Amino acid sequence: MGSTALRFLQPVRHSMAAGLSGPPRHVRPPRLVLGIETSCDDTGAAVLDEAGTVLGEALQSQKEVHLKAGGIIPHVAQQLHRESIQQVVKEALSASGVSVNELAAIATTVKPGLALSLEVGLQYSLQLVDRYQKPFIPIHHMEAHALTIRLTEQVEFPFLVLLLSGGHCILAVARGVSDFLLLGQSIDIAPGDMLDKVARRLSLVKHPECHSMAGGKAIEHLAQTGDWQQYTFRLPMQQYRNCDFSFSGLQSLVNKAILQKEKEEGEILSCVKDIAAAAQHVVAAHIIQRTHRAMLFCMKNSILLPNTATLVVSGGVASNQYIRKGLQTLANANGFAFLSPPPRLCTDNGVMIAWNGIERLRAGCGILYSTDGIRYEPKAPLGIDISKRVEEDSIKVPRLRKIQWSAC
Repeated sequence: MGSTALRFLQPVRHSMAAGLSGPPRHVRPPRLVLGIETSCDDTGAAVLDEAGTVLGEALQSQKEVHLKAGGIIPHVAQQLHRESIQQVVKEALSASGVSVNELAAIATTVKPGLALSLEVGLQYSLQLVDRYQKPFIPIHHMEAHALTIRLTEQVEFPFLVLLLSGGHCILAVARGVSDFLLLGQSIDIAPGDMLDKVARRLSLVKHPECHSMAGGKAIEHLAQTGDWQQYTFRLPMQQYRNCDFSFSGLQSLVNKAILQKEKEEGEILSCVKDIAAAAQHVVAAHIIQRTHRAMLFCMKNSILLPNTATLVVSGGVASNQYIRKGLQTLANANGFAFLSPPPRLCTDNGVMIAWNGIERLRAGCGILYSTDGIRYEPKAPLGIDISKRVEEDSIKVPRLRKIQWSAC
């Protein structure tokens, strides 16, 4: 390995002041952080203390509005955030019994996400910061997803993290708070986006079992009683020995299969459950294969050690039990511990933002005492990109048939 790559693989350490020997003169009360989340279509807020205790939280989902519209419309999401944010923050503070004056800091998602949605959260937060003269902690949305597991489990750095959502698909090594190595990511759309589009193509909102479900949830529900082996979709990017993902081609293949069946049967298809199962399976298989390569890369280069190697899976799509089960089976087969936050913390929420704020507060990094020039960023990379290094290693992954799983 070259000196440049070796330098990348050295962990960044954040020093924390150690206490002097002898009894403390006073006990500092635990610091409290308010987290605010508006990166997409959920308005969330929560208050946490340093121990990770959720003192109060509130969440306003826009799911039903966007479900009727057939997808998220940015300016509609922005307006709904504007209508909800004050009440959501008020509810979180009220439930916690904490006033803004008692907060140690305010943490808010500023990147990445929908620009119009991010703008609402940032503007509201800056008003609070200015009014109450509080430190501000800007949060990277995907970092928050990655660190949520440390709220619910005792997991130490470093660990391999797979972030799956409607907008992202990322493989990275978390070496510390705000210290990540990017191994690979989707080069086009995200898995959640693909499954939502397949659901819309199948008009699942009209299906009697799925009329109130978001697209990905509808696919997962119908797939439980479908046979994925009725349709075989080719795995993408087989010729590239890296950890990147691609889902747009898969979506085209599924759409082509749907179109063919519509020509044979008309608009009402008898095979909806089988198509849902096949689409879900190929997404899972693609994710598993790329994650397998990431595991092998990390072990080969001693980025992770055999006795502590851990795979963390987070983000909205991580709540899909079929995909989660496949990844757990992969982790077991490779000697990795498998961890994932509970489903309610996999989707966007204020708790994960507040917790990221606590992590940064404790590490003493990324805390702003002046917000001059702070901006939201719709697109933002996560960590140091070493994906080319992964590709140079050209690691061959064993055939997927060796990893057998079911959603049972």
